[in-house]
Amino acid sequence: MHLPKDFLKRMQGFMQEEYEAFVETYKENKVQGLRINTLKISVEDFLNFNPFHLKHIPWIEEGFYYGTEDKPGKHPYHEAGLYYIQEPSAMAVATILDPKPRERILDLCAAPGGKSTHIAARLKHEGFLLSNEIHPSRAKILSQNIERMGIKNCVVTNESPERLAQRFQNFFHRILVDAPCSGEGMFRKDVEACEQWSMEKVASCARRQLDILEQAVKMLMPEGRLVYSTCTFSPEENEGVIDQFLKKYHEFSIEAVEIYHGFGGGKPEWIKSENEGLRKTIRLWPHRIQGEGHYIAVLKKNDGDGEYKIKNSKKEIDRKAIKDYFCFAEEYLHKIPEGEYILFGEQLYIMPKEMISLEYLKILRPGWHLGTMKKNRFEPSHAFALALTEKEAKNNICFSAESKEILSYLKGDPLSVDGKKGWHLIHVDGYSLGWGKLANNVLKNHYPKGLRWTVDSV
Repeated sequence: MHLPKDFLKRMQGFMQEEYEAFVETYKENKVQGLRINTLKISVEDFLNFNPFHLKHIPWIEEGFYYGTEDKPGKHPYHEAGLYYIQEPSAMAVATILDPKPRERILDLCAAPGGKSTHIAARLKHEGFLLSNEIHPSRAKILSQNIERMGIKNCVVTNESPERLAQRFQNFFHRILVDAPCSGEGMFRKDVEACEQWSMEKVASCARRQLDILEQAVKMLMPEGRLVYSTCTFSPEENEGVIDQFLKKYHEFSIEAVEIYHGFGGGKPEWIKSENEGLRKTIRLWPHRIQGEGHYIAVLKKNDGDGEYKIKNSKKEIDRKAIKDYFCFAEEYLHKIPEGEYILFGEQLYIMPKEMISLEYLKILRPGWHLGTMKKNRFEPSHAFALALTEKEAKNNICFSAESKEILSYLKGDPLSVDGKKGWHLIHVDGYSLGWGKLANNVLKNHYPKGLRWTVDSV
């Protein structure tokens, strides 16, 4: 790998006796990990039938390295949302954020969704997650990953931090700012980040990171936790940003948290700062752990304005307008999902009760997508299926992950199946994968066309 000369010169000056061990990691293959989605399956149950060569990641209970021979992205369990493929060091961030059920959480720079889906798993469908991404194409990928993991209590927005701060003052218990950065910690796995690196980019990122943090301040309630993270080694973007932030916002302090013994502390001397509290921030180094480079700072808001009072300005939906949904749910489910129903055009959602009015916000996903209100009928969505369990549906068809039927289903083919006429929830080894509609022993395939496997993907 051809690393930028200025980058190497800087790192040699910073790391001194550790420099040679650090540089040697660029001759090694990147490590790969997956995080089990505990919204759908327990770690124990997954390990009982897992098809991969897994080794536990020591800083996260539900995280595992997988072997170079494994292809978890091309497995039916991936499509069922049983796990999320995620870089191992990145799994430390949401663990350190430590979200609790019933809290209101903001992931401000959320795409592609690794940390948001981790937060959602920790919330256990209780509380509220707002996942935001300012870039439209990346926000769409984020929304798709929220759907795949079967998350019910998340709203996905495509907004600037400034616009969100106008609406959610003192609103969130915890906020994650996984800030856009120069990507130095990802050079081993991202050639493009390496090629685009420059000192000018480092400086530009640092300015933008501080701007984002200043908006996050407005949205965090007193006693709340703000976690700032990057995937870069650059002290200007790490200790430098936090040092500047603390000089301006005296109500914040750095919070020490329990960490894995292989993690390192912050380096105030690299930015010539006298703030020894910066040593309580966290650095992950590829020569010390099996993972890429990361920086994490945990900030606590010690005082400030009072907690946000939720203003219920939402309009109640006319339940007669969605009577076909209730008919569907009564016929095919043991219990009708309840909540705050909203219609986005023809699309029906259950919105988290903590979400404020949707007016004047760019919303990609206002909650759990149930389906489409067609003329005189309701058609269930893929997101509806992925968040349901076998016990909740009246009609279930289950295939093995190794069966030819599951491969045919993922390719979008119709299937010959004996059973009752109507909608059926399709499962892989007992975990929901999508819908099919049965008539005359032929299952019409409702697996989304955009997700279907092709010959090349098999």
